Amino acid sequence: MLKNLGLDVEEMGQAEEATIKFQDRTLTIKGPSVFVLKTGGERVVQLVGGEVVEAKAGEEVTAYTPIDEDVLLVASQAGVSEEEARQALVEAGGDLAKAILSLRSRR
Repeated sequence: MLKNLGLDVEEMGQAEEATIKFQDRTLTIKGPSVFVLKTGGERVVQLVGGEVVEAKAGEEVTAYTPIDEDVLLVASQAGVSEEEARQALVEAGGDLAKAILSLRSRR
């Protein structure tokens, strides 16, 4: 249907991270889906979903470090090692349910 309107949409996949730098701040989007819309010789890049982290210019965004209790909970619920649970928690930005579901879906 979009082709009939002269629009060509291409799904590029899921990015690990996208960063947009402004003069006074930086937006970091973790895990967005990326789409490219082509129309009339122009390209529009669209980021959908993902966790948005905003930092003021000069500020560093600190990485999430899971606490031991969270690691143990995720490891026991997903039936994986503590190291796998720790990595899943980092990837999920500390979201316990997301980490558990991600690990269970990998089996």
